Amino acid sequence: MTKFVTLQDLYRETALFRRRVWVLVAGVLLLALVLLARLLFLQVLQFDYHSTLSERNRIRLEPLPPNRGLIRDAKGRLLAENRPTHSLSLIKEHIKDPARTLRILNTLLVLSPDEQAQLLNIKRAGGRPFQPIAIHFNLTEVEIARLAVNRYRLPEVVVQADLVRYYPYPELTAHVLGYVGRINEQDVLNIDQANYVGTNHLGKLGLERFYETQLHGEVGYQKVETNARGRELRVLQQIDPIPGEELTLYLDLDMQRVASEAMAGRCGAVVAIELATGGVKAMVSSPSFDGNPFVTGIDSASYRALNESEDRPLFNRVLKGQYPPGSTLKPFVALAGLFYGKTTWQQVISDPGFFQLDGDEHKYRDWKKGGHGSVDLKKAITQSCDIFFYRLANNLGIDKYHDFLQQFGFGLATQIDIGGERLGLLPSRAWKQKRFDQPWYPGETLVVGIGQGYMLVTPMQLAVAVAQLAKKGQPIQPRLVKSMTQLGQHRALPDLPGFASEQNTEKNANDDATANPISLNTTDVSRTAKEEVLAEQAPVRSLVKLNDPEDWTLMFDAMHEVVHGAGGTAKRISKDIAYQMAGKTGTSQVLGIKQDEKYDAKKIAEIHRDHALFVGFAPVENPQIAVVVLVENGGHGGATAAPIAREVLDAYLLQDYAVSPVEPELAH
Repeated sequence: MTKFVTLQDLYRETALFRRRVWVLVAGVLLLALVLLARLLFLQVLQFDYHSTLSERNRIRLEPLPPNRGLIRDAKGRLLAENRPTHSLSLIKEHIKDPARTLRILNTLLVLSPDEQAQLLNIKRAGGRPFQPIAIHFNLTEVEIARLAVNRYRLPEVVVQADLVRYYPYPELTAHVLGYVGRINEQDVLNIDQANYVGTNHLGKLGLERFYETQLHGEVGYQKVETNARGRELRVLQQIDPIPGEELTLYLDLDMQRVASEAMAGRCGAVVAIELATGGVKAMVSSPSFDGNPFVTGIDSASYRALNESEDRPLFNRVLKGQYPPGSTLKPFVALAGLFYGKTTWQQVISDPGFFQLDGDEHKYRDWKKGGHGSVDLKKAITQSCDIFFYRLANNLGIDKYHDFLQQFGFGLATQIDIGGERLGLLPSRAWKQKRFDQPWYPGETLVVGIGQGYMLVTPMQLAVAVAQLAKKGQPIQPRLVKSMTQLGQHRALPDLPGFASEQNTEKNANDDATANPISLNTTDVSRTAKEEVLAEQAPVRSLVKLNDPEDWTLMFDAMHEVVHGAGGTAKRISKDIAYQMAGKTGTSQVLGIKQDEKYDAKKIAEIHRDHALFVGFAPVENPQIAVVVLVENGGHGGATAAPIAREVLDAYLLQDYAVSPVEPELAH
């Protein structure tokens, strides 16, 4: 059998081997070049980008929210303060199962339905990574201890020490201060998010909202080193926050209490304005409410009870209530008649108890059956004769009536530093044509001439007008805030990583790559405290000039007779008075009465009874303070509203506080 022997071709195999070696070497070199290029790209070209990401994993920039500015009354008493409390917060990045977290927490403390819903949806909440999100406030010591014992079960839970807004005199100040509340999704769209990082609350109403920028302050920062789990290890650098400015008000808490107690729970409003400064010394909307529950989130049942109450405690009657001024408008109508030459102080008319327009059978009746007999202008004001003012309004006409009264601010905003006020209504031909597409009728002029019909005012608006009258036409700008204590000056916030939106991390890292991502601007900020008195604001209206300046003095004398004269409609409040007061009572109809029907309050539901009003100022010889009182469904102004005004004026002029000084309410 023949065997075949294969001979080796060493030359060919050597050549093949060499080719394979070169291919392998080329491949290795190529891969090495790729790796080198990639290394160069990462370590050199993208050094800033990756160093930023690396530092973000190791170092985190955290906000330091500023302390909210305090609010004090004219005598330095705290009206809004910040009290220390503990809150339950969650870090959403550490939550694996929100339902599980909720089950455990429900065994340790009581969460409201709203808080439970917030927890279950916390994964969808915005904000910076690893930033604690407050869920539940005002933890008790027992609750804090329970959470501490169960810390191993709830690594996502953080108990934080916070400062929470507190109002020591809630019922007295709610409609002035308003309140702060939790920042919601709508608020986020309207605030400087960089300056509100770490802040849970902002002003929702009243002064808290109007002066939100000044009260909030400016956020601070601290750079902290963290471990791989995101836990803080140490603070590397810090910029302290600038606290909010402290507000001092013209409001006098003692006068506020006197006015509130004088209202005795009745629905209505009281406003007192200091003539020399325009400062609002008392501003009461009754009934009131407690603003403290709104700070951390009022429960639905309590809010529903407030919102659905027939007395409407949440409604600010001083700024938003629009009422017919009734006879309190008569001094202004009288001045209009004097200015346009439609009446004089010597003119006398006969009052039979009714007035009729030519060719009209309708009788416009006086409040006094049978009339007042012979009446001049002084008596018409002192005894509030409707017939005199029907005639005067008819002679004036709606155009002159509108133009003159507008000078006192009727139908205009007072521009008081709180916001949210309504304008009332000073009717005119143009307004009615636009509103109803109808002409103006002469009978409507008669009705607005006694402060009824379309004519509407807010208590604040009426108070400003009375104050301007007391100053003989000089315009006045009402203000609540007297001064601000500035604890710092404005500074530019550093552009630091971690404070921009982190929805696109790669984009943010690239944007920050050109700057030093870790360096903090540590320039000192001046913190010298100083008291800055608010600059005088430009008056809303110009000076009201009369043809004869003596008419101011004669008007003061007529309004003085309203209180001190034998026939004055408010004479009962002059008993044992220590000063001379000028005033005017008013009664505005809520329910229309038929031509031949007599008004009988006993037969009418209370909600349909007349409103009682009183306006006044004192002392007559040198006016210092003006006051307006409105009692809803209170009947006659001289009987119901005037005594309240007397108590408020006593409190200012005599410092007569009949009861013990105001004490703050204890926290519940």
